Formats: sequence, C-alpha cells, structure tokens
Amino acid sequence: MECKDYKQKFEEINGWEKTCDGREAFSKLFKFSDFKKAFSFMTSIAMKAEQINHHPEWENVYNKVTITLTTHDKGGITELDYDMALFAESCFKNYI
Repeated sequence: MECKDYKQKFEEINGWEKTCDGREAFSKLFKFSDFKKAFSFMTSIAMKAEQINHHPEWENVYNKVTITLTTHDKGGITELDYDMALFAESCFKNYI
C-alpha cells in the first residue's frame, strides 16, 4: 500500500487529525483521569514502539498524552504509523 493509501486510512480512525505543520503526520490527544493512567498508557505504547522499532513523537502533561505519528525516513505516513495508531486506540480502551 502506498503512503497516500495509509493517509486515507488514518482519516478513518476517530480523532486522528493531520498536523498543521506542513508534514504528512497525524496527531491525537488522549485524556485520562489522572497522571498514573496517562503514564501507564505511554509505557504500553513505548513497549510496542521498541518491539517494532518505530517511535512516536509525543508529549505528556499530567493526564493528557498527545501522540504524533509519521515515518521520518519515508517522509510521510506508512503502515507502521497506521499500526501504531490502531495499537494506541486498543490500549486506550483499557484506561477509560
């Protein structure tokens, strides 16, 4: 599948939005009830990122985690980004 196909698939995942910085990247804000749940979520994502050697850009402020996905060496969205987004969605369900 070409990058453009994954870009279209990304748009079908609830809440993920194309970034406004000119890059081909998608971002989502996840909100939790407290810092502990936010950090636990990040730990789950970190383990997956290490496993597939594909690391997100992210930011954590107390109970909020923003994840931005793009494949830097490919200059856009790839299957790895799409898979990581689906994994994040799956993990998030464990914390709501």
